[in-house]
Amino acid sequence: MTFDLAHPALAGALAARGYADPTPVQDAVLQAAAGRDLLVSAQTGSGKTVAYGLALADNLLGAAQRLPSPAAPLALVVAPTRELAMQVRGELAWLYGAAGGRIASCIGGMDGRSEARALAAGCHIVVGTPGRLCDHLRRGTLDLSALGAVVLDEADEMLDLGFREELEQLLSAAPEGRRTMMFSATIPHDIAALARQFQRDALRIDTLGRNRPHADIAYRAVRVAPHETLHAVVNVLRQEEAPTALVFCATREAVRRLHASLLERGFASVALSGELSQAERSHALQALRDGQARVCVATDVAARGLDLPALDLVIHADLPGDRDALLHRSGRTGRAGRKGSSVLVVPVSRRRRAEELLSTAGVQACWGDVPDADSIHARDADRLMADAMFVQPPGEEELPLIRRLLEGHTPEQVAAALIRLQRARMPAPEELSPVAASERRVHGAAAGACAWFSLSLGRRHRADPKWLVPLICRMGGVEKRDIGAIRIFDRETKFEIDAAQAARFATMVAEDAATATGTENPRIAPCAPAAAATPWRHPSRAPESRGRGRARAA
Repeated sequence: MTFDLAHPALAGALAARGYADPTPVQDAVLQAAAGRDLLVSAQTGSGKTVAYGLALADNLLGAAQRLPSPAAPLALVVAPTRELAMQVRGELAWLYGAAGGRIASCIGGMDGRSEARALAAGCHIVVGTPGRLCDHLRRGTLDLSALGAVVLDEADEMLDLGFREELEQLLSAAPEGRRTMMFSATIPHDIAALARQFQRDALRIDTLGRNRPHADIAYRAVRVAPHETLHAVVNVLRQEEAPTALVFCATREAVRRLHASLLERGFASVALSGELSQAERSHALQALRDGQARVCVATDVAARGLDLPALDLVIHADLPGDRDALLHRSGRTGRAGRKGSSVLVVPVSRRRRAEELLSTAGVQACWGDVPDADSIHARDADRLMADAMFVQPPGEEELPLIRRLLEGHTPEQVAAALIRLQRARMPAPEELSPVAASERRVHGAAAGACAWFSLSLGRRHRADPKWLVPLICRMGGVEKRDIGAIRIFDRETKFEIDAAQAARFATMVAEDAATATGTENPRIAPCAPAAAATPWRHPSRAPESRGRGRARAA
């Protein structure tokens, strides 16, 4: 499978950039009938910018080898964010450079007067964000009368960001006979409705099933004790030592806290959230691209349209809200054939939610624990041994110092100094709580060993977990998390206590029974395990669902 193009200028541009074989989305778009409307499902990083850039050749060049003199734009590309729009402009500039193409941009946060002058001077393609394009349209500085094609890039993200009205305004202002191509990671109801309204007999292309770039993403899920998410993120970053990593948080406040904690530990990191100005956002992204920072902490909204070609690692410090968010986040890595990793940090209390997310997304993840300090130091040792500095022969100017070092120190001392220098450059790994104990506390008998006890109260006493749990905690000196399954019978209730707390619990309830007075006080004693049973139904409520602290009756 190779590029089969009728335009030598475009073929030469691709060859100069090292493009040999088309990606699945590029091949599918090139196979479509010339001039036809397209509705394309394609992930970020699948090569779709080059795909629609090549498809635009039918409208821009026709049978000609070079573009005509620039005048009113012939094609319009709409992108959701400033970063993506600038990236698209750069891609189209090199693709159409040899054909004489002139690309103008209309992007929020840039100088609108300079943009108006560029439009007045003439161009072939306009790339912009919805809001700024509509501003130029209202002012009369953007003339869409000559458009032969409109491209909506990341259409689902533009609707998520609330740009539906602007998109409808732009599409309504374009000539009725123009070609319309929509590219979207997903095709939800809103995208389908927009396609029906503004496209004519669109060809549906779905490349997600073939999804070659995203087959290069390795998914991992690491279990962590409650409240140790930060430690997990630190250790994953240290284990991977990725040149660029993107860490997702659910809220702006979570981004601020995590970013501050990473800076405190010595990670070169930046933060992206909706509260940043455009200048602050641009500075942060430039630091990542220049290598001055290697970790970016961001919210989902702030990362929309973000393109970091060298991104190797995505960490979900907070679980994504749904399958689409999981795929969008993870799709920032593993791009254009590069290998990438997507790591979900899963508190033990949210393991079921994580499993549901992975299942609905059709993703197979490798489950495990957060890497500990020993495994991280072992990886550091492997990286040190494989470092290119050992391959390079010593230079003439280095030999005198080498001799002095070996004269005054043993080889072991020199090697120890090298190891210390390497470790001093990197943040120290964090110590983590054992996950197994945390899982027992969160999930009770389902995740670890437990002991069974009986309580002399049952259905006849209108027993209810709402007041049984506090009673058990008070009588036995345990916490709610130490209680597992509760099964209510006619005259008694049987319940589980974490095995680590069982001996102390038994002692306390025995002492309480020995000092109690009266015949009405409830009694607790060890018992045989209760048999599985159907859910217990309270007389005034619907059946309780199964789970820790929820009652089941025989």
